[in-house]
Amino acid sequence: MVRTTSLSRPIIESLYSEALLLADEVRSVFALGMGEPAADTSDQLRLALSSEGLRATTRMMHILAWLLNQRAYFAGELNEAQLRRHGRLPEDRPSRAEDLDLLEHGTRDLIDDTIRLHRRIARLDQAWGERFDAQPMVHHMHERLGRALNQR
Repeated sequence: MVRTTSLSRPIIESLYSEALLLADEVRSVFALGMGEPAADTSDQLRLALSSEGLRATTRMMHILAWLLNQRAYFAGELNEAQLRRHGRLPEDRPSRAEDLDLLEHGTRDLIDDTIRLHRRIARLDQAWGERFDAQPMVHHMHERLGRALNQR
């Protein structure tokens, strides 16, 4: 995987487009799922759909808010201090395995897609918060090797 050393407008715009498509998919799946439930739908399934739908929707709204803040920064509507103070991505709330087990395979895949996108954005947010000061992996390995050799 190629590591970026900064965020750029094209990266943010690409992620924003991806997030909008995924958010629309989440909305359509869970809006349909939240309609009038079938008579044979269990209370557990309805609760699982409701709670996982809320988690996926909230996850997507956090992602979109983060991306909108980044877009505002690139447009000059926010300065770096404002973005650092108010533009951090909130931590994700994990899904419950018991709830996921009750959902259809396609719905679980969609939830997994939102989780993966959140993790990607979280890595960017963390790197941006550290001003992309992370050293390349080879430097970390070199330091560890040096410490191991010095301990002998």
